[in-house]
Amino acid sequence: QVQLVESGGGSVQPGGSLRLSCAASGSIVGVNRMGWYRRAPGKPRESVAIIDHAGSANYGNPVKGRFTISRDNFKNTVYLDMTDLKPEDTAVYYCNADVRTTANPWQNYWGPGTQVTVSS
Repeated sequence: QVQLVESGGGSVQPGGSLRLSCAASGSIVGVNRMGWYRRAPGKPRESVAIIDHAGSANYGNPVKGRFTISRDNFKNTVYLDMTDLKPEDTAVYYCNADVRTTANPWQNYWGPGTQVTVSS
């Protein structure tokens, strides 16, 4: 059983900052790729940032230069540091990870999502 628990969502004014966290728990053997996705009202899901086990990151164009993804492999946790937030960043942010457990091979998992609202 794998669970991804997100935290750090909230409401912030344009130009503000926020840090999201997501911790994977369970009988985990390994966690490979981790990432953040978001879905804004009326829009499809989009990739925000992805990071591999070694720390190599890839960002979606709308957040380049403003967001930073990082991870702590000892804690099986991924972070998203968001700065210069804009109203268009308003969305539900979802954590995603490829996880191997003692009972199951590599599988992809999603967190329940956390709301980020940027407004004045």
